[in-house]
Amino acid sequence: MDEETAEQARADSTRRFWMPAIIAALSMFLGVLDSSMMNVAVPAIVQDLNTTVSAMQAAIAVYSMVMAALIIPGGTLRAAIDTRRLLIITLAIYSVGTLLAGVSWNFSVLFVGWSLIEGVAAALLLPITYSIIVENYQGGDRAKAFGAIGGVTAVGVALGPMIGGTLTTYASWRWGFFGEFLLVLVIVGLTMRYLQPQPTEESIAFDAGGTVLSILGIVGIIGGSLLAGQYGWVQPLRPLVVDGRLIQPLGLSPAIWCIGLGIAFLVAFFQWEARQARADRPTLIPPAVLRNRTFSAGITTFGSESLFLAGFMFTVPVFLQSALGFSAFESGVALVPFSLATLVVAVVSTGWRQYVAQKRIIQIGLVLIGVGFLLLAGQIDPDLTTSEMAVPMLVVGIGLGLFTGQLVDLTMSAVPESFSDVSSGVINSISQLGYAFGTAVAGSLQLSVFYASVVDGVTLYATGESVTGDERQQLAVQLEDAVETTTQAQQQAFVSGLSPDAQQQLLDIVQTAMVTAQQSVFVLITLFVLVTLLASSFLPLSRPQRGRTQEPATASRDDELPSTDD
Repeated sequence: MDEETAEQARADSTRRFWMPAIIAALSMFLGVLDSSMMNVAVPAIVQDLNTTVSAMQAAIAVYSMVMAALIIPGGTLRAAIDTRRLLIITLAIYSVGTLLAGVSWNFSVLFVGWSLIEGVAAALLLPITYSIIVENYQGGDRAKAFGAIGGVTAVGVALGPMIGGTLTTYASWRWGFFGEFLLVLVIVGLTMRYLQPQPTEESIAFDAGGTVLSILGIVGIIGGSLLAGQYGWVQPLRPLVVDGRLIQPLGLSPAIWCIGLGIAFLVAFFQWEARQARADRPTLIPPAVLRNRTFSAGITTFGSESLFLAGFMFTVPVFLQSALGFSAFESGVALVPFSLATLVVAVVSTGWRQYVAQKRIIQIGLVLIGVGFLLLAGQIDPDLTTSEMAVPMLVVGIGLGLFTGQLVDLTMSAVPESFSDVSSGVINSISQLGYAFGTAVAGSLQLSVFYASVVDGVTLYATGESVTGDERQQLAVQLEDAVETTTQAQQQAFVSGLSPDAQQQLLDIVQTAMVTAQQSVFVLITLFVLVTLLASSFLPLSRPQRGRTQEPATASRDDELPSTDD
């Protein structure tokens, strides 16, 4: 064999060796891109499918809810199903969802295809990517593979708004889903050729009770937050009537009862898991993992971070396109400083923990994020330009880049390697739960403040007088109902019937209301940043050393996990 042939053989061997990591990275990229790409397309989807922003808010929240509910239970499937076969099945499910969403002729079809079918497939993809890495790599190669996945995630977050904005502006938002289908075909082809089957004779150690309780808890909390946007958080905004019966226990909104019930189910879930562990029966989440103080502080910080990130990513594109008249492409461009700064800083700051405590890097990142949000809140007006947003967006991106990578490393290092699949599932589940809740809260605040501000402006213009708080709320609810029950043609006909002066005045009122609403959202998400900063105070200063590797089934006592005290 000559030298050229030997070199070719080595290159082929290297390619085959790293191909499983490439398959895992592409699968992760698919899931990340699906979320980040669609935020900038919300106004276009609303117009194309004749739906509402609140309906899209619900679709995004339900997508996250499905993922949050199924990520951890979905991870148990790999114990009894060959990873290669499971990946192909999951991608087949995903392809059905993305094609259905791409050809959707109304909102209901989009909801089923994207929020439900794709949500289920995305929940299964996350633990599968981890399994691929664990089964094919060891030691330093495994660390490199996981690092590649982390980099791909950052790239997906960075490129998503640009890809979604470009397709929506110059083609159609539907091509985003069709493009995902083409990527699915590529991943399936690579999987069939390069990913070796690894049959297993194990049976699924299924915790049915824990699975049901966790799903009910997550659905209750997120479902309640979605109801809150329509019916109020505590005091009812509208009557909820089901089969002729008024659902309003003790005169309170059904949302607060639903959220309370979800919390009760989660409390019951934790108690169930503890009993399962004491009886040496299968658990969905080993209680020892949740008792680890560093890990618990880490996932709490993750969940809190998802609140402000979801509010930011959902409301900003809506504001830019609805209030400022940006195209979807221009909205993507406005997010470029944020996206690129997040990617670059996340990559270059990985080694900084050798010089600065990770807890301090995380907290510095949070402070920068809060400063960036406040700068954006102070700059918002109807004449805001992309260049004026660049510095605040850059500050937020730098902060998020410092925050995310360090928190992942600090949290995952708190548990033994044998618990990594469970712990990564918990992190992703908590993140999706926070993302769904944050989308619902920020979206409902944006809409409620907007309609209330429109009522104030129109009333002052028409009568010269202001309205009281109760009157404002009632009129805002009636205005929202009227907007959501009329077609775009009817709305346009109403506006066309006004005098030019009244049309201009109405436009000014709407723009001012949108600015006020977005400023309120930035105040809210800044408060979420402060809550996250408080949660981060419970993290240890230094990166804990992993405990010895052990089988999850035998680890059920606190002393089997490493101590993580400061």
